Amino acid sequence: MFPGVNPRQMQKMMQKMGMQQVELKASKIVITLEDRELVFDNPQLSKINMMGQETYQITGSPVEQALDSTPDISEEDVETVVLQTGVTPETARSAIETAKGDLAEAILTLTNKEE
Repeated sequence: MFPGVNPRQMQKMMQKMGMQQVELKASKIVITLEDRELVFDNPQLSKINMMGQETYQITGSPVEQALDSTPDISEEDVETVVLQTGVTPETARSAIETAKGDLAEAILTLTNKEE
């Protein structure tokens, strides 16, 4: 933590201030943000308790990954939209993707196009 300070002395100083630090073993930590994920492989993780307030400290190098925003579309979903609207499976799949997986919105969009 502080260069040149004996870890044992640091632990005693922290205890006097009401702080407890515990090293946790973690193989992977994922932090999900609005538009991406930060993935820490084999990080050092510490839990610090100071007067009842728990804080976690991560040490390591994160790898940024984009979030996959494409919904999982099953054949049943496509078939449902096809039966409700009478469009081709390709058109139904496209409408579901545009509606981000919301079948009701996809059906309403396709139904309103026909009118």
